[in-house]
Amino acid sequence: MKTVLMPTLVAAKNVDSYNASFIDTENDIENGAIIAAGDYSEEQVYEVAEVEDLHNLFMVFSPEDTILTDGAGNEYKIGINDPRTFTNVKGKVFSAFRPQVGDKILISAEGIEGDAAEYAVAAAGKNKLQFASAAVDGLSYKVLNDSAYISIGGATAIGSQRVEAYLLECVAI
Repeated sequence: MKTVLMPTLVAAKNVDSYNASFIDTENDIENGAIIAAGDYSEEQVYEVAEVEDLHNLFMVFSPEDTILTDGAGNEYKIGINDPRTFTNVKGKVFSAFRPQVGDKILISAEGIEGDAAEYAVAAAGKNKLQFASAAVDGLSYKVLNDSAYISIGGATAIGSQRVEAYLLECVAI
């Protein structure tokens, strides 16, 4: 299943300049992925770049919409019942936000790699957060709650499934 991200308290909800549009023409990208900004186009869209420097990174978060395309090329967003099946499709513009110190996010366990630890940090060459015993010089989150969950609606009942998640607070950017 795919990563589920809920940006519960983030500065990007109130400051437009912390939000940006991206496109990746080669790969599908999950919500919760860590990315760097590459070239900027006239359409005000960044190309996704590989994470090298651990500063000034973005976290992918787009509404979980299923896009249907008809024979004429018209696109329709119909919503989705289970965000664990959603991904940002290659070649389509998606949204990301620049984390700020103090931001709190709820992210499913699929969004963090490694053995559970006190921190979840960015790492060069990786698009998922990595568990670590300490913050790094760059994007770092402190694990506030390692037994949180996200309620997922099923076909017949809202909140009928619980997904293991972590509540994180950004402590360094």
